[in-house]
Amino acid sequence: MSRLEDLKRHLVRGRVYRRADLAQWSKSVDRHLDELLAAGILKKLSHGLYYYPKKSVFGEAPPDERELVKSFLKDERFLLTSPNAYNALGVGTTQLYNTRVVYNHKRHGDFRLGNRTFRFQVKPHFPSQPTTEFLLVDLVNNLDELAEDKEAILSNVLAKAVDFNPVKLRQSVRDYGNAKTRKLLMPVLKDATSTASNGRRLSA
Repeated sequence: MSRLEDLKRHLVRGRVYRRADLAQWSKSVDRHLDELLAAGILKKLSHGLYYYPKKSVFGEAPPDERELVKSFLKDERFLLTSPNAYNALGVGTTQLYNTRVVYNHKRHGDFRLGNRTFRFQVKPHFPSQPTTEFLLVDLVNNLDELAEDKEAILSNVLAKAVDFNPVKLRQSVRDYGNAKTRKLLMPVLKDATSTASNGRRLSA
């Protein structure tokens, strides 16, 4: 078996590889990479990032987004989301965006990986999964970037906030909200808590 064939034996379809990943199976990794790319076995996604396509009935499937981002960052600690997620909150957002946002601890800026562009933003804190409370806070954080009637959306957000669990939403505001978001949402949460407390006293 040739050294190139030995390298190919380790490849798994659907996986994204960095050059360093392949170097563990080849002492001539750059030459072997050129040969694999020329043969169409591997696809180059960006500098130092490669994909071994998975086959489907429609041809070659694109790489999984999470696998792609994980390999690019060399880190599993990130949150992959999109402004489109705000549309499920019921606060009047209806626009569809092509932007994929990656909150992470390492990289900042727009990066094209394969045929997709990701906006990486360094954040000290973010959840492992986007809860509705986090999305509401994130919407207010990014309100100025939305291509919609910002005053109407904010009015809807403030009205909707009282329907959320005040403890969970307050924690999300504290953990993930910027200064402007905390200033906008905290008074609403205080009013909601006060109303709930008064209601419990009256019912007692």
